[in-house]
Amino acid sequence: GRKGDRIKVLWWSGDGMCLLAKRLEHGHFVWPSAESGAVHLTPAQLSMLLEGIDWRRPARTHKSTQV
Repeated sequence: GRKGDRIKVLWWSGDGMCLLAKRLEHGHFVWPSAESGAVHLTPAQLSMLLEGIDWRRPARTHKSTQV
């Protein structure tokens, strides 16, 4: 979407194509630059992208407590 809050991912699962569509309720997806026309992501980067996390600057969401 224009607001950057929607994504569609198409991938080959080995025996057919799969389509995932997702919309974030808050925030937007952070995309890497696609200088060559293609985007290559590690599995960790893809996971963070789909969760709406800025994978360029991941931040801890909670602080651990000392015991």
